[in-house]
Amino acid sequence: MAKITFIEHNGTHHEVEAKAGFSLMETAVNNGVPGIDADCGGQCSCATCHVIVNTEWYNRLKSPQSEMEASMLEMNPEVTETSRLSCQIEVDASLDGLVVQLPEFQG
Repeated sequence: MAKITFIEHNGTHHEVEAKAGFSLMETAVNNGVPGIDADCGGQCSCATCHVIVNTEWYNRLKSPQSEMEASMLEMNPEVTETSRLSCQIEVDASLDGLVVQLPEFQG
């Protein structure tokens, strides 16, 4: 298990236990984290699970950003250099301590 912290745009922290093999999006939804709508159910066909990964963690993510994910993020008004779709990040023990921010429009 890994502890993941989701921070809402208003500063509210949600520290949750994440099971290996699940996506970061599934972890958020399963733990009732507000702001992760996951309208497409994790199919990388929307951007309602957008997260901004803490800079120190971004390069440590094992799953690189695909072209499909990049194109979904391009339509997002709050995309940053460390933006990812949480449905495309698989949880494993190496993510213990990961911190992600939720953009304002998802609040």
